[in-house]
Order: sequence, then C-alpha cells, then structure tokens
Amino acid sequence: MRKKTSIKNIGIILTILFIGLFIISSCNNKDTNETKGYKISIAEQYGLAYAPLQIMKENKIMEKNLPDVEVNWEQLGNTAAIREAMLADKLDVGFMAIPPFLIGWDKGMEWKMASGLSQSPIGLVTYKEDIKTIKDFTKNDRIALPQPGSVQHILLSMACEREFSDAKTLDDLLVTMKHPDGMNALLGRKDITAHFTSPPYIFKELEQDGMHEILSGSEAMGRDFTFIVGVTTNKFHDDNPVVYDAFIKSLHDAIEFIHNNPEESAEILADQYKLPKEEVLEYITWEGMEYNSNIEGIYEFTDFMVRNGYISKKFDDIDDIIWEDVEYEK
Repeated sequence: MRKKTSIKNIGIILTILFIGLFIISSCNNKDTNETKGYKISIAEQYGLAYAPLQIMKENKIMEKNLPDVEVNWEQLGNTAAIREAMLADKLDVGFMAIPPFLIGWDKGMEWKMASGLSQSPIGLVTYKEDIKTIKDFTKNDRIALPQPGSVQHILLSMACEREFSDAKTLDDLLVTMKHPDGMNALLGRKDITAHFTSPPYIFKELEQDGMHEILSGSEAMGRDFTFIVGVTTNKFHDDNPVVYDAFIKSLHDAIEFIHNNPEESAEILADQYKLPKEEVLEYITWEGMEYNSNIEGIYEFTDFMVRNGYISKKFDDIDDIIWEDVEYEK
C-alpha cells in the first residue's frame, strides 16, 4: 500500500522545481540581460570589398544572433573619418585596409584587428595612351585615391620604391577623392588623369573605351594580400565580450552566406549599387575577389611603412595588433 504524500513534502518538491526553473531561466537570459538595450555602431566604406557587411545588414544577421542588440550602420568616405568617430566614442567597429589601421595604431589608437573581410583586384587606371607605367607620369598629372596613408597610397609608394628607389616620388600628384567621385572624374576626363580604385569602380572604368590599368595591387605588393579588415576598439572588445563574439560570428556568417548563395547575394547587392544582378554576380565571383576572415600581408606592410617613415615602430608581438582567434598569415 502506497503512503500518502504529505502536503509538506509537496511544498518542498514545488519549491525545488521553482528554484530549478528560475536558475535555468536566469542562465538562458544571462546574455540577453547583459546586452539588452546595447547599441553597436559599425562603419563601412565604399565598394564591393565590403559586400559581407551589406549582406550582414540587409539580412539582419547580427540581430538574429543577438536579438536585443540595436545595430547602427555608417558609411564613411575614408579611414580618417572612421578613426575620428572612434576617438569620439561614436563607433565600435570600423572596416579599413591594413596600412591606415597601422597608422592609427602607431599614433596611439587603442584598437586591434578582429577579422579579415576581403581580398580584391584593385588597380591604377588612366585614359592617357602615353601613360603605360608609373614612370610615365609628369608633374602635370593627378592621381586620385581615397586619402594619403590609404592602402592605395601605400601600394603606389611600394611601386615607387621599386621603380625610383624613392617611395614618395609621386606624392605631389595625389588628389584625395572618394571612389565614386574619383570614377566620375576619371570618366569625365577632368581634374585627374588616373584613379587607384577597387570594385565595382575599377570594373566600370575598364569597361570604357580608352581606359587601361597600369598597375595592379598585387604587382605593387609583390603578392596577394588582405584588402579590408575589421577593427574594433579595445573598449568595445573588453567591455562587451558577448556582443563582440556575436559580431564576429555574424561577420563570418555573412561571408559564408556569400560563398553558399552567390546569386541571392548578387540580388541583394544589386539594390545597393543600382546595378543589374548579373553584373554584380560577375563582379563578386571575379578572379581575385575573395571574401574570407584570414589576414594576409601584415608583415610586408609593416616593414615597408617603418622603412619609409609612414609609421615609427613595429609591433613587438602580433597580439599587439590582433585580437584572439584571428587567423593570419606570416
């Protein structure tokens, strides 16, 4: 014969169950409570090298991985603008090339590289028939690029060091322009004679009669390299580990989405760039256009920039400039 369960025992059992459910609920909501109401601000620049960010934004990947976080997106014209916004605590994450990152780090910026984003076919394009190499530029020519210290500037300087034994030979010819403005100026054949640019602008320029490339990024560097990396402030990384991890996961998810869904990605990006889907699909699958999180070229850029005075020092250890778990190639 079974013994009757006492009211006291029932009360104890219910109390234990309630405590257990409370603990489980607290664990499940721990990350949510930590990040509820948090806003992450991310800055990109112009071009298809930033395609994973546009996929991440349009597909709301960050919001899916961490629903309670509000994501604010900015599109800025160059790394100087990103650096200033980070210094003013208005940005948590910025995307840029390795050289301007190193310049900021050298000047005391408290930031590190968090991930690679893309490799890209970039190059120097002109309409002048008599300009076949960088040796053919004269004092009357003008070369448009995003800013002094940009990857385009550093690559051009690398080529100058090789050709003239002076990295700064062509510095007096440089004109600062956003990529869309540089393309319009080049195609209009006014104000500039050459444009050092990236996709889709380089593709659009080379489609036009009379335009030709005189220097590619890989020729200037002497090897393939990571074009764009993601950079976060120390404050964001250290104070918000849950959000940081969600950001990295979201970024890698966006890269994987492009790999697995190129046509759908092209359709999303076509709206962003006001281009036909077929054209965008051709561009994002172009030889040399790769989206991945690995970082290549850190040591080559650093050695060159120290040797020519663009930065004053080398890092003592790679961990000085990259966060944990970042894949890089020596």
